Amino acid sequence: MNRPLHLDRTLDELDPPCWTASAADATHLVRKVHELRRRPLRELRPEDLRTLVSQRVALPYVLPLAVHLLMEEPLLDACFYEGDLLLTAAEAPVPAWAVLPDLAAQLRAVITTLPEAAIADLPQGAAEVLARFATGSGSA
Repeated sequence: MNRPLHLDRTLDELDPPCWTASAADATHLVRKVHELRRRPLRELRPEDLRTLVSQRVALPYVLPLAVHLLMEEPLLDACFYEGDLLLTAAEAPVPAWAVLPDLAAQLRAVITTLPEAAIADLPQGAAEVLARFATGSGSA
């Protein structure tokens, strides 16, 4: 897998333009995403990656980091439940994966090796999301 070469850099540096400071009355989520864009990539935790992927922020930079974690632990509990990062990644837009075909193939391989019992323990609808991604028939 290709690993990012700029783990000491931030998303604001790698994915211009830099975002301005969030508004004083911004929601917690907006403030968090703005803050995460200013954090060096090496400092992003699984829950941060889940947030960034779910908000579709700088996907060419955060999806590789997420896939790296998912290769080691597919059902990683990043914040809410086991497998939440996997589902979030599988729901990333098709165009984001189109520029990362090798990573998409690696994630498909991970999904196809998951035991049915593990998939059954995921939230309702997760099996369909994972099957769609694994077959390459699109995402949300």
